[in-house]
Amino acid sequence: MAISDTDESQAVGHHLATELNLTNHFLIAMPSIQDPVFGGAVVFVCEHSPRGAMGIVINRPTDMTVAGLFDRIDLKLENIPDSHPLGKHPVMFGGPVQDDRGFVLHAPVGKYTSSLQVTDDIAFTTSRDVLEAIAAGDGPERVLMSVGYAGWGAGQLEKEMLGNSWLTVPADPEIVFALPLEERFNAAIKLLGIDPLMLASTAGHA
Repeated sequence: MAISDTDESQAVGHHLATELNLTNHFLIAMPSIQDPVFGGAVVFVCEHSPRGAMGIVINRPTDMTVAGLFDRIDLKLENIPDSHPLGKHPVMFGGPVQDDRGFVLHAPVGKYTSSLQVTDDIAFTTSRDVLEAIAAGDGPERVLMSVGYAGWGAGQLEKEMLGNSWLTVPADPEIVFALPLEERFNAAIKLLGIDPLMLASTAGHA
C-alpha cells in the first residue's frame, strides 16, 4: 500500500513526539514567524510530552506591573517595600491561552497547591497561594509572572519544528529571571553559538 505525503508527515511527527522532549528548553522564533504573538518571542517550555506542550513567553511585557496585578486581585505587597524592584517588574504576556489568568514561573520550587515542577529548581504555579506568599514577603526568591501561556496540542509543536519555525536550546535560568527583557532574545540565540545578526540573513536558506 502506498504511503501518502500526509501519512508520512504524520508518521514523522509521531516519531518526533515520542523522541523529542523540549521541557526546560527555549523556543526561539525564527524570522519566518510573523505572528503578532510569537514573532520575535522566546518561550520557556514548562512541559512537553506526546500529549502536547506548554510554556511561557519570557520577553513580551504587558503594560501591567506586578504591583498592578496584585491590585487587580486584591492582594497588597504588604511586606515588600515600595523601593523593592519586584513591584515595578512588568507582567509578561505569556501566551494566548487563558490570557485572563495569572501564572508564576519561579525558583526555588516550594510547596504550592497547583504547581508543575519543571526542573529541580523551577516550577510553574497556577494557584493563588504563591501570590499570597509573595505578597507576604515569603515567596520564591526568583519569579516571572505572566498573564496567559502558550500551548500546543499533540504533535503540533513537532510539526512547527519540522517547518523550521523555532530554534531550540537548553534554557538558562539567568535569562528567564535576571536579564533585561530587551536582551533575552539575543542572549537565547547566543546560547546556540549563533550571532543574532546572522539569523535574519540566513533565514530561508537550507
